[in-house]
Amino acid sequence: MKLKFFIGILAILVIASALQTNYVSDDVDWGEYLGGADRNHYSTLTQINPENVNKLQVAWSYSTPDSGQMQVNPIIVGGVLYGVTASVQAFALDAINGKEIWRFGDPLKNWASTSRGVTYWKEGNDSRILYTVGPNLWALDAKTGKPIESFGDNGKIDLHTGLPEVSQKKFIISNTPGTLFDDLIVMPLRLSEGADAAPGDIRAFNVKTGKLAWTFHTIPYPGEFGYETFPKDAYKNNYTGAANNWAGMSIDRKRGIIYVPTGSAGYDFYGGNRKGKNLFANCLLALDARTGKRLWHFQTTHHDIWDRDLPAPPNLITITRKASDGRNRKVDAVAQVTKQGYVFVFDRVTGKPIFPINEIQVPKSMVQGELPWATQPIPSKPAPFARQSKSLNEKEISPYAENREELIQNIKKYKTATYSPGSKEGTIIFPGYDGGAEWGGAAADPQGILYVNANEMAWVQTMVATPKEDKNSNLSAGEKLYTSYCISCHGKDRKGNPKSNYPSLIDIEKRKDKAYLTQIINGGKGMMPGFPMLSATEKQAIVSFLFGDEKKEVGSTASTSKPVYLPYKSTGYNKFLDSKGLPAITPPWGTMSAIDLNTGEYVWKIPFGYEPALLEKGIKNTGVENYGGPVITASGLLFIAATKDGMFRAFDKKTGKLLWETKLPAAGFATPSTYQINGKQFVVIACGGTKLGTKKGNQYVAFALP
Repeated sequence: MKLKFFIGILAILVIASALQTNYVSDDVDWGEYLGGADRNHYSTLTQINPENVNKLQVAWSYSTPDSGQMQVNPIIVGGVLYGVTASVQAFALDAINGKEIWRFGDPLKNWASTSRGVTYWKEGNDSRILYTVGPNLWALDAKTGKPIESFGDNGKIDLHTGLPEVSQKKFIISNTPGTLFDDLIVMPLRLSEGADAAPGDIRAFNVKTGKLAWTFHTIPYPGEFGYETFPKDAYKNNYTGAANNWAGMSIDRKRGIIYVPTGSAGYDFYGGNRKGKNLFANCLLALDARTGKRLWHFQTTHHDIWDRDLPAPPNLITITRKASDGRNRKVDAVAQVTKQGYVFVFDRVTGKPIFPINEIQVPKSMVQGELPWATQPIPSKPAPFARQSKSLNEKEISPYAENREELIQNIKKYKTATYSPGSKEGTIIFPGYDGGAEWGGAAADPQGILYVNANEMAWVQTMVATPKEDKNSNLSAGEKLYTSYCISCHGKDRKGNPKSNYPSLIDIEKRKDKAYLTQIINGGKGMMPGFPMLSATEKQAIVSFLFGDEKKEVGSTASTSKPVYLPYKSTGYNKFLDSKGLPAITPPWGTMSAIDLNTGEYVWKIPFGYEPALLEKGIKNTGVENYGGPVITASGLLFIAATKDGMFRAFDKKTGKLLWETKLPAAGFATPSTYQINGKQFVVIACGGTKLGTKKGNQYVAFALP
């Protein structure tokens, strides 16, 4: 009897244990940026499915104490959501109800950069949130939000650490979460787009101490592989820099390989002073995550003079390919989306292309001193997911443009060949400077299907001769500095280009005070880089010039930071728009595609979003500019916000059919996250608006089934 009783009790305990185990495993985190180390934006959750997604409703919302653009993909670990506000304050919320647990940051300082989120690290009872504010990487206690004093200098390290002395005062921020490997964090960097950019060295830091662990030089030093692809002294960082990773990275932790996409070398649009192929700019790098040693690389744009940065972390996928013996075999691959609308797919270990890549001849430059590389790589498969500049002609001018004839005459004079260099007449960059693919990146499912949203906005690259220094000798100190650092975006007349999101500075003194302007010049704002290398006197001179109260004694203030002289510069980031500020080309202006990377063929492709100004006239399915990526679930859903129209949508991932949409309180230019707690699945999106002329917002909104 006692034995039977004991066995019965034991059985009850085993069952209870199993139930408890099931209960715990019922909680599904979104524990890393974009859902995991593979950056596939994928979740195994199935509670919300194509049959019930139309019943979604708001479960909770959290209002931040500030407002403005939020590009954050929040992470959720152990029932806690970690995110960042528009003014770069980190916070933790109860992920069930959105109630604030803690918040860290200076509420009085308006850091004008954007953030895409945080990194979570845990060892034993030590759990940390790592995130950046300006040039600093902070380590916070994940439970309390207080700085970890043993990390660096009382909880933070300066990301200038390990860079050469000449770079120590140059502009550096990081707005994409770092990537973890064991007790290392590898940090992305955003740098100046100019010839004054700091070097884009890839660096790993110890998560516990903040100490520098290893460095990979993206502009090689003497004796390093690729050194001969730049001028011999390029590594000294006196007239070129960057080749940085700003978009984030993915990592195969089992193999210890980190995949690092890089951007262009500075200056972005003229490379006459950096002749050569320019390794390791515009490369997908596979590095040993322990040491930073290069394992393989592929350069997607040679000698970039079009700002063709790799815009997002690559996707680590597994596909099925036919081997030489005719049998199917699984291949661990890495897929990199690009601004150009291409997808490059490689064997993850060897770097061998899955589909052939062709080097095509491209046009020469008519700009004096510029020497473009003679060929550029274009994959044979998949076909581009965005239209290409060579397809644009007068028939492709928007039927909705009131000034259509004027635009037709413009397109006739612009250069439209693939990889046509910037020109004095104007060159169409299409897909535009932002892509094609943009920082939101692509999603991928276990079946090897890639889901990518794209912009189809044409831009115009016009090159103009730069005045010699002596021609500016009659200018005041502030105007001279404005001419060197600000004129390419805000214009000689200070009118800017509001349609392309470059604000007018006329009457700025009526809208902002001097302290605010000085802070923006120092730290940057949005896509504008900061200029911390300017002295306090120089910053004051620019502000006084803009405010119209600068003393006019010519040469009264000597510049301590003489800019690098380049004979040609771009006139700035100018979209090809009609008289109403809409894209000058025919729709679609935004698309969503599903691409089978097992075969390189398309599963489906649809216009993505509506242009609000045309929707009012009953014109739908135009597609629209979009920033932020999708999320895929095992139940067959694709969730995405991202669009200028301010909607949050769910599509059938198999067909592209729209299943549900709702209007957000402000546009969600961010990638959503999905998680499950206590058996309930949530989908959450940051709604900061602001970009593309949309209204400002300050909410994180979570949806769930009733």
